[in-house]
Amino acid sequence: MTPDFHRQQWTNRLMPGQFRHLFDHLPGTLFFAKDREGRLMAGNPAFVKRCGFTSETQIAGLTDSMIFPSKLAAKYRRDDERVMSTGKPMLGLIELFPNRDGKPEWFITDKLPLIDNEGKVCGLCGTVRSYEAQRAAMLPYLELATVADHLKTCFRDKLDLPSLAKMAGMSVRQFERKFRATFQMTPRDYLIRMRLIAACELLARTNQPLTTIALECGFYDHSDFARQFRRHMDQTASQYRSEHRSKAPVPSLEA
Repeated sequence: MTPDFHRQQWTNRLMPGQFRHLFDHLPGTLFFAKDREGRLMAGNPAFVKRCGFTSETQIAGLTDSMIFPSKLAAKYRRDDERVMSTGKPMLGLIELFPNRDGKPEWFITDKLPLIDNEGKVCGLCGTVRSYEAQRAAMLPYLELATVADHLKTCFRDKLDLPSLAKMAGMSVRQFERKFRATFQMTPRDYLIRMRLIAACELLARTNQPLTTIALECGFYDHSDFARQFRRHMDQTASQYRSEHRSKAPVPSLEA
C-alpha cells in the first residue's frame, strides 16, 4: 500500500472541520469561510469579534455588504468571485479591512477555494492578518534576532552571557529573563541545541569518530556530548547514526 493510500485512509477517519480550530489560537489572524453566494458559514473568534458580534452563529448567513462599508464589501466580493470562478487561490492580498474601531487599516488577506466531494468549488475560506498584530507577535524575537543568529553561527564558542546581553542592549538579568520568555529555554539550552543540530548532521553524513564530532561541535568532551545527546534526542549518538546514515534531511529539535 502506498503512503498516499494511508494518508487518504487517515484523512477519512477524521471528523470534519477539526483543522480549522487551529485558527482559533493564532494571534493576529482572522479566519472565515463562505459559500458560493458569499454568505459567511464560519469564522474564528477573532473574526467574529472584529465584525462586531459575540458568537459564530450570529454571523452565519450574513454577507459582506451586511457588515462592512459598501466599497470594501464590493471589493471583497469581486475577489471572492474570482477565486471561485478560477478555482485558484489569491494569496498575499494587501487590502483595507476595518480595525477594532471600525476604521480601515492595512491587512494581508489569503483566499482559497473550497472543493466539495464532487470536485466542484462550493465556496472559499481565507485568513486576514494585521500588519500591527504580526509585528507585535514577532517583536520579542526581533529584539533577540541578533543574539539568536550569533548563537547559530558561533555555537562552538563558550557561552558568554555578558557579551550576549550587551549585544541585545540589556542587563544580564533582563536578557536571561527575556530570552527564556521568548524561546521557552535558557540561552545555554539554546546553544546546546544548536550544537546538537550540527552534531546530527555530522553523524548522518560523515564517518568521523564521536569524540571528534563532540569537540568539533563545541562540547567539552565525549562524555558531555553523550549525556546531552541522550537527554535531548532520547537515544545515543551511535543509534542516531545507524538510523539516519542514509537519510539526507536532518530533523530539527523542538523546543
